[in-house]
Amino acid sequence: MSLIAICASLYAVIGYLTYLGIFAPAIGVVRFWPAVFLPAVFSIVFGPLVGAAGAAIGIFISDMIIHGNALLSLTVGVPANFIGFYLVGEIYRKSGSERKILAMTVLELSVAFIVAALFYSYGLLPMDLLIASLIALVATLVPALFFKGDDRRIVFAGSTGLMVGSAIIGIGVWAFSQFFLLPTGDRNLPFWAAFAWFIWTYVTEVPFIALLAPPTIRVIRKAVVTRG
Repeated sequence: MSLIAICASLYAVIGYLTYLGIFAPAIGVVRFWPAVFLPAVFSIVFGPLVGAAGAAIGIFISDMIIHGNALLSLTVGVPANFIGFYLVGEIYRKSGSERKILAMTVLELSVAFIVAALFYSYGLLPMDLLIASLIALVATLVPALFFKGDDRRIVFAGSTGLMVGSAIIGIGVWAFSQFFLLPTGDRNLPFWAAFAWFIWTYVTEVPFIALLAPPTIRVIRKAVVTRG
């Protein structure tokens, strides 16, 4: 229980301090969230339930501070974080060969960029965000290519869990808007907004998992071994 509390506290506090007031362009609601690597670390090191519960509680706390809509948080943010980070821990423990892991990671990143490119082609995504998406995905691909063994598994697990969580957020926020006002004051947004939230969440967060989770996990494990 104490580990869940630590995870939730770190996620909420560091998330709030680092989101910089940045939200998804044009449609808002979903914010920039570098702290995403923290529950991924807890899920991998201490178990899926620890990371998932810590993420769910932490995101609820931060939601209450930032937009104050408890219903939106409980129906979208909380389940998306719980499921996504639970999967991170489970996938890490059950992932297969390195070749398969690398292939799946490349596939996930490719799908994300294709979706972003399609949105750009239809005028739903500005060029600067498309370029930012490409940079973010490359920043994730490079570690996936050069990391070996456990670090590569961490990147794959983090990417996959985040992709699922991002999809839940995208569809969930869109569905919420069909019945209730969003914190932005908008309602009944078109379905393409779900894809926009999905791609924004995934491409702005996955580099932080890929770049920060592996070294953080190594430090924690080394500290535990040294202490033991």
